[in-house]
Amino acid sequence: MRRHMIAAIAVGLLLAGCGSSNSNDKPAPRTTVATTPAKPTLSKVEVAKQCAAAIAKRPADDAGEIPSEPTPEPCKPLSDSEYLDAYMDGIHQANEAAQDEFQQKIDGAAEDATP
Repeated sequence: MRRHMIAAIAVGLLLAGCGSSNSNDKPAPRTTVATTPAKPTLSKVEVAKQCAAAIAKRPADDAGEIPSEPTPEPCKPLSDSEYLDAYMDGIHQANEAAQDEFQQKIDGAAEDATP
């Protein structure tokens, strides 16, 4: 009995919302909803590459180490183990870049020393 009563009230409310319209009623103004396009989702590999690049760009601290915290923005979607892998890759990239720069300085000094 109670279910029938609730159903009858629900039907009544639905019908009340669908009442007849008067010819003097103006149509509701159209509204537009602005939407922003969704950011394309990157694969875990791409996210890890961006994370490693962000780590590689970090300056080393006084002890010569690249800090792992705070977590760079590109790294936030990664799990802890994925972040660790990307962090290690970033350190590797930073070391290679530093070695290349050092080698260029050696080569430049050798050229300057040659008569």
